[in-house]
Amino acid sequence: MSESSLLTILSILSKIDVVRTVSATDAKQRLAALLDAAQREPIIIRRQKRDVAVIMSAEEYERIRDLNAAEFQRFCDRVAAQAKTRGLTEPALKKLLKD
Repeated sequence: MSESSLLTILSILSKIDVVRTVSATDAKQRLAALLDAAQREPIIIRRQKRDVAVIMSAEEYERIRDLNAAEFQRFCDRVAAQAKTRGLTEPALKKLLKD
């Protein structure tokens, strides 16, 4: 196998999101170990062949929450800019919300 082929395969593999999955029963029995592992990677808990929860580090949770808040703020800013462009004023908005 050539070096470029190997690099291509490694590049593809690095983009595949491999997440550790455990059953709910295993999660109950090995909670302490899963909490430790969750500091390195999220862990999906499955019950009856369905994903029901994710254990992740508090740091990862905060990162995701901050990203979601930032995205929501960008959305609100876009909507506000469009409303202003279309002539929506503060008094008109208050009237709409009052009714």
